[in-house]
Amino acid sequence: MTFWSIYVITLTAVTIIASTWLLWVTSKKRSSGDTQSSTETTGHVWDGDLTEYNKPLPRWWINLFYLTIVFAIGYLIWYPSADKVDGRGNWSSKSQHDADKAVADEKLKALYARFDGKGIDVIAGDPEALVTGKQIFSNNCAVCHGSDAGGAVGFPNLSDSIWQWGGDPETILTTILQGRQAAMPAMGGVLGSDQAVTETAVYVQSLSGMPVDESLAAAGSKHFANTCAACHGVDGKGNPVLGAPNLTDNDWIYGSSLDVIKYGINNGRQGQMPAHEPLIGETQSRLVAAYVYSLSQAKN
Repeated sequence: MTFWSIYVITLTAVTIIASTWLLWVTSKKRSSGDTQSSTETTGHVWDGDLTEYNKPLPRWWINLFYLTIVFAIGYLIWYPSADKVDGRGNWSSKSQHDADKAVADEKLKALYARFDGKGIDVIAGDPEALVTGKQIFSNNCAVCHGSDAGGAVGFPNLSDSIWQWGGDPETILTTILQGRQAAMPAMGGVLGSDQAVTETAVYVQSLSGMPVDESLAAAGSKHFANTCAACHGVDGKGNPVLGAPNLTDNDWIYGSSLDVIKYGINNGRQGQMPAHEPLIGETQSRLVAAYVYSLSQAKN
């Protein structure tokens, strides 16, 4: 047992014993005669004639307290009351949770049954399904991608038509089911100097049409061709198979400032999209995929 388990057990036992002793002592003070006519007082007097008497609790009241103690002991015996000690009733919060979850899962299974195995584009054409998909998105995805799916720093915007891993229905579903692991390696050591990193970062900015120092960009284009083109392509338009983003548009997950780009080159990026199939199952993932797919289609 842990220290805190022993502490709670000890505190509980002491409380029960002390309560029993206190009731016993209180009942012992009851006089053998008529307690209602007892003249024992506390010595407190108000307004000259209001006296506070020291009378014991009625017997029925004390007996009720004893019953609560008996109930507490029975409760501790029937339910688990200590670390790694099962109660006589074989109940546990985990078993209760599992039972309640099983009932809820069956209800959800019946609710989502008509969407089992349906294509993402087909589900996306069902207004009722999109409402459900949005609710699932809000409960599981909005914490990272925002309630409007607009994304945040480090989390892609899912409401546009720009996709790092591909935006066709099945690819979106695969992303949700299996998750994604970004693998932008740290390239600062490969480039060899801070000047080379700066030149490469400036060239990357120029790819998206940002105003830059042309001499730095020209020098950076050579570093890019030798080091970065393997993933991002010679033209910088990325490779969805690798999850390498397109560097020629204005969509930046981490930001487009020179310092942010240099940080990414020097340290790499290791963003992770967790697999949601173990969390919400395939059918709910399909509903979310359909909802996200519908957002991108609305922008086209």
